[in-house]
Amino acid sequence: MGRKMGFIIGFGAGYVLGARAGRQRYEDIVRWWNQLTGNPTVQRAAGRTKDMASEGARRGLSVVQQGVEKAGTAVRDRLHKEEPTDTMVDLTRKQSGKSPRENPSTASEGLASPARDDLGT
Repeated sequence: MGRKMGFIIGFGAGYVLGARAGRQRYEDIVRWWNQLTGNPTVQRAAGRTKDMASEGARRGLSVVQQGVEKAGTAVRDRLHKEEPTDTMVDLTRKQSGKSPRENPSTASEGLASPARDDLGT
């Protein structure tokens, strides 16, 4: 029904704007339009359509607001998340089975086992 009404309105507007029928035909069309829009049935239908559109807009706004609130909460939770319990030393120990040395000059020296380092290698 919406497509048909849109087509009729578009056709009428195009006819009025593009017609070369003269002032009398233009006035006939304006009179017909005023009779149509003044019809109580048309006015009730327009009022119901307006109410439905307003309700749909309110629902849509509510859904968007809830989505924004949910996203904001998720971001806030990620930003204020507790620090991880495992330190870098603990992670290194788990992965290599060795404890890192204090103040190593190279990465391989930092992961070298104390027994190997005592041998001078």
